[in-house]
Amino acid sequence: MSLTDAARAAVLGLPVGHSLSPILHRAAYRALGLNDWQYDAIECAEPDLAGLLARSSAQTIGYSCTMPLKREVLRVADTLTDEARAIGAGNTLLREGSGWHADNTDWIGIRAALANRMVPSTGAVVVLGAGGTAQAVLAALRQAEQVTVLVRDLNRTDELSATAERLGRTIRLGLLSDATPLADASVIVSTLPPGAADALAGNAWRAEQALLDVAYHPWPTALAS
Repeated sequence: MSLTDAARAAVLGLPVGHSLSPILHRAAYRALGLNDWQYDAIECAEPDLAGLLARSSAQTIGYSCTMPLKREVLRVADTLTDEARAIGAGNTLLREGSGWHADNTDWIGIRAALANRMVPSTGAVVVLGAGGTAQAVLAALRQAEQVTVLVRDLNRTDELSATAERLGRTIRLGLLSDATPLADASVIVSTLPPGAADALAGNAWRAEQALLDVAYHPWPTALAS
């Protein structure tokens, strides 16, 4: 397919109506003169992803994948990048011939967002959440001296721990109800859905601490405020 051909892409997830991906991609297409390209938002649950890929038209070049699909992406893909395999989650599916190729660009975006604000990521880091985005955080902050992950359920951290092992990263696990590690953190990255970190908003924060909150609707979150 050449750049002059009509092409289709979409962001997949559940829920997905809040996603800004269609706005961002359509603006990029216009800027690049790709006037016949389309980018939509499609609700898709984990059990439905494989079927959606099988039904995709020949004009469909790829999908962005958000919650709750980031681990399912790797299960349905025909090939994976080394980064996606190491992280254990993906956020992108690209058509390659008759199959689908999975990649993870979350870790690049996280790293770039902090670097853009000149936030050092070599000290103590606290990650909130244990899902696919939290797995990408471990890859983005490989230079951190100490990483603590606070979760809602310690019984649902197996895949996160497996990511840490593949990356050669030692992490500490704790519950969100114990906010003690936040006091010494130089960087806090929340990968939780909107509202899930609200209870931490009343903590005694220091001005030199940095927060990256991946939730953006509604914005600002209570934690960001």
